[in-house]
Amino acid sequence: MASEETVRHETVLDNVGQHVAKVYAEALLRAAAGRGQGREILEELDALIDNVFRREPALEVLLGSPAVGRESKAAVLRQTFEGRANELLVDFLLVLNAHDRLDLLGGIVRVYRDLFDRSENRMQVRVSSAAPLPDDQRQRLLDELRAAFGKEPILNLAVEPDLLGGLVVQVDDWVYDSSVRSRLEAIRKQLVERSSHAIQSGRDRFSTANGD
Repeated sequence: MASEETVRHETVLDNVGQHVAKVYAEALLRAAAGRGQGREILEELDALIDNVFRREPALEVLLGSPAVGRESKAAVLRQTFEGRANELLVDFLLVLNAHDRLDLLGGIVRVYRDLFDRSENRMQVRVSSAAPLPDDQRQRLLDELRAAFGKEPILNLAVEPDLLGGLVVQVDDWVYDSSVRSRLEAIRKQLVERSSHAIQSGRDRFSTANGD
């Protein structure tokens, strides 16, 4: 599934922006849920961020630019999305434009996804591995995460060759790191701590021998 293959782009907002993004995301989810389209709207939002803006970064820049007028942006939105995207989503984008809030779209998508996941007892899981996960290992990971958290995990997979093997699994603030890189770093820290302790012990013996 597409939701298991892509690590989403996260937008960093200030406190005011986060609050406004949450207000719009909650309103969109209520409207979508009322039509039984909560999941469909999420999929289209993800496609907008992951596919449309990725292929046409100039479009994202144009829609978020304060130098471009509302009427011009509305014309672009209608030309680009009417007849291709869900009518509710098109209307929502036009409302954002009317209030000069299109620059918050990335943050709104993130909040909408979090709210929808909560309503569906789902959780987003970032999984980094040195090589693509085989199907059997992916399924085992899904089963273990379901058992551990009691929620349906949505895997966002990323390949990072510098991990040197193993996995890094992140759910919110919880991180499990089994990579060789993390083990080497742990060994390095242990060696540094032992060296520091040995140096300090030597200083203490020296001080004692000199009567200090």
